[in-house]
Amino acid sequence: MRQKRSELEARREAPQGIMATVQGGYGVKKSRSQQESRRKWLKAAFLISSAVLGGLLSWSYLKNEDGVTEVLAHSSESLQDRFVEVPCSEDYDSHKRFEGCTPRKCGRGITDALITREEAERIRRIAERGLSLGGSDGGASILDLHSGALSLGKHFVNLYRYFGDKIQDVFTEEDFQLYRDIRQRIQHRIAQAFGISSSSMYLTKPTFFSRINNTEAKTAHDEYWHPHIDKVAYGSFDYTSLLYLSDYAEDFGGGRFVFMDVGSNKTVEPRSGRVSFFTSGSENLHRVEKVRWGTRYAVTISFTCNPDHGIGDPVLT
Repeated sequence: MRQKRSELEARREAPQGIMATVQGGYGVKKSRSQQESRRKWLKAAFLISSAVLGGLLSWSYLKNEDGVTEVLAHSSESLQDRFVEVPCSEDYDSHKRFEGCTPRKCGRGITDALITREEAERIRRIAERGLSLGGSDGGASILDLHSGALSLGKHFVNLYRYFGDKIQDVFTEEDFQLYRDIRQRIQHRIAQAFGISSSSMYLTKPTFFSRINNTEAKTAHDEYWHPHIDKVAYGSFDYTSLLYLSDYAEDFGGGRFVFMDVGSNKTVEPRSGRVSFFTSGSENLHRVEKVRWGTRYAVTISFTCNPDHGIGDPVLT
């Protein structure tokens, strides 16, 4: 028993003995410990540097994948015409084809020579007056003069029924005539670019004004930034156009239009009076950047080749 107790006591005292030895020999081993600490520090510094470099390379890669790698049109430049042809997708094959209209030539175009900045300002005032009657609780508000749809809180109302005769105090026949004239000019320009007859194209829905700011989204209707294909989202679409009514980097930040091509995105910076147009299939997958500050105004004007999906110009009644 005494022998076993002595062994147990020795075991309990061993850690203290080891600590005493380490402390007693600290001065002898100090240099060796410093060298070991230096090696560990250098190794840690190397690992941190490698991680930072890897992060920067990953960020650069993601920026090229998701960000802007080529600007098709800067807001600071005035373009007569710019057109980029791209191969057509198979999206049109799943819909009835209309000879002389359904896209066989696909691409995207931009022009600053079709609508003057003064006309764009007048069109913007129409949007501002209409949207002053309502507006979304989130960051994206819609005004559709054709159907009467107007964002109001988290919902939509028909402004013609909701406000009745008061609409006569908001819009004039001259407003609607300018809107129709601009629509016709855009339609003719699209037909010219794609080698089709403008008479074979029909205005289709939805065609609408949009007002976007950086207010947090409240409903799915406010989440405008998701990538999408117009022909998939709206089967009637064959040709899509946008008329911008405010200037990127002056009236708002963010909010650029991005064609999401394989390998490199192509971006259009909005400029008041600028018209961007493109075939609506998956050859032109696109999104809009989130607006970071200010307010972005635009009008989307869409066309179909199917007369059954056509709509008329808005009329002030």
